[in-house]
Amino acid sequence: MTRTTWILVAILLVLAGAVVLVLQQPGDQSVSSQDGDVLAAYDSAAIDRMDIITRTETISLQKEGSVWMLTAPLRAPADPRSVHSAIGQGKSIRLSSLISSNPEKQGLFQVDSSGTLVRIYERGTERAAFRIGKPGPAYTDTYVRREGDAGVYLAAGMLAQFFGKPSRDWRDKAIFSSTPEAIRSVRFHYGDTSFTLQAQDSLWLVDGVPAAEHTVRSFLSSLSAFQADEFVDTALTGIPPLVGVLDVDGTQLGFHRVPGDNMITVITSRTTQVYRIYSWRADQLLKRKTDFVSGQ
Repeated sequence: MTRTTWILVAILLVLAGAVVLVLQQPGDQSVSSQDGDVLAAYDSAAIDRMDIITRTETISLQKEGSVWMLTAPLRAPADPRSVHSAIGQGKSIRLSSLISSNPEKQGLFQVDSSGTLVRIYERGTERAAFRIGKPGPAYTDTYVRREGDAGVYLAAGMLAQFFGKPSRDWRDKAIFSSTPEAIRSVRFHYGDTSFTLQAQDSLWLVDGVPAAEHTVRSFLSSLSAFQADEFVDTALTGIPPLVGVLDVDGTQLGFHRVPGDNMITVITSRTTQVYRIYSWRADQLLKRKTDFVSGQ
């Protein structure tokens, strides 16, 4: 090897040694945890509240009847899949090794006040509390710590994606949710023009004419999982011009747009919540009659 290469190798060895010395000071250790040890233990089916405290906001999620609601920093329906996923993940965090038991080192792993604190409750009683820190060396693991315990552990998984989300990402973004098979009729209104896409036995017809099967499948797939990109939480000072309306088995979806804006406002008959979507998402739904009959 060249002299430069030897110098670089020597520097790397010195840095590696420094890291070892820092982590192995009194109160620090790196040993395997007991096989099967988990960060938190609770009955996920019984959990009815979860608080998540980050550096920027406090998020509260509560189960009201059978529905999960975001109750802080604002009140809105929560995304049940995100909540169930986080609660399920919380009881499945397996510890691979104890990294440090020195309280002074908690900031190094971001499991102090700079980390995300998760508190999980059952009927008002706290069942678990833990902190999610920064990613581990492999970036597929995460530093964690039980609240009230000095031990910092390495746990498998990229846990920030479950618990480190801002409040807007805990909200239910579903504008219209169904299954493609459950949708039987869609009426399209554009100004003084309208047409109907109707299921008849195993066929789809557009104003009585057989529709292109692949186009219908793509349309129904987008419609059955129609989601918002943003929420409008303040009163509209004026409703943008209407560009189209879909009547889906009795539910109206109104699409409004200011000329030149790359986002579209959606108002539905199901809720008072107003949504915003990108124009490409609207293009998947605002089909014309020719889109369904072409290619026959």
